[in-house]
Amino acid sequence: MGDFDSPDSLEYPKLPRNSVKRYKDRGTYDYVTIHSIINTAPVIHVSFKTPDEEDPFPAVLPMLGFMGSFSNQDAPASEPLDLYIHGYISSRLFRLGKTPPPGEEEGLPLTVAATHMDGLVLSLTPNHNSYNYRSAILHGYATVVEEPEEKMWAMVKITNNVIGERWENSRVPPTKTEMTSTQILKVRVVDASAKIRAGEPGEDRVDLKNEEIRKTTWVGVIPTYLTYGEPIPSGENRVAKVPSYISSFVKQENEVGKKLAIDAVASKK
Repeated sequence: MGDFDSPDSLEYPKLPRNSVKRYKDRGTYDYVTIHSIINTAPVIHVSFKTPDEEDPFPAVLPMLGFMGSFSNQDAPASEPLDLYIHGYISSRLFRLGKTPPPGEEEGLPLTVAATHMDGLVLSLTPNHNSYNYRSAILHGYATVVEEPEEKMWAMVKITNNVIGERWENSRVPPTKTEMTSTQILKVRVVDASAKIRAGEPGEDRVDLKNEEIRKTTWVGVIPTYLTYGEPIPSGENRVAKVPSYISSFVKQENEVGKKLAIDAVASKK
């Protein structure tokens, strides 16, 4: 296991489909790393095959999602978790999830990707420029959540995964129309992998011996992280002061993002 693996975490099976081939030492299959990457990504990208026989291209959609377990709601990231995806009932993805293609009794096959960018890695030569990053890929089968209690639970979790306590501080519960128009897909994950790059640039020995190049080419890492700005009230806002749960979220997320990006420079993966 590498520096980013959790020694107490279970792992997804290594299959030809999900095994990291290039820079194998950057790959990991443990639940904690993969689930954490997914659950802290502002956007996940969901890919699926369309039923149009004349269309050779898979569809890819940016979406909101959350990994959790309805049957074991206190399950930590080190345990098996499902991926819940939020969307509109009439969208193509959710129609396919409700009625999977023939031969796909387990559900609609999906590939899900999430990536965090932690730094621009600048080398002496463009060939060795890179990013510090954390990425994860999941493969699984999606079905529509039909049970009202599980659907409501997933909606709360997805909402609060965007910003904590937002559900409790909004107009809830949803109306009947909102519940009908909103759909939740539950993805049973069958395999997954993560790939992480951290550390400083890698250099060729011949370039390191060239003092002229070294004196004229800056090398290093520019830490990169998502920053949340000062909240701006809408024209319809009637709350005088930004609630503490929002200001605390902004402060904490900015601090955590900055620390992860800076720490990644000193790490090696």
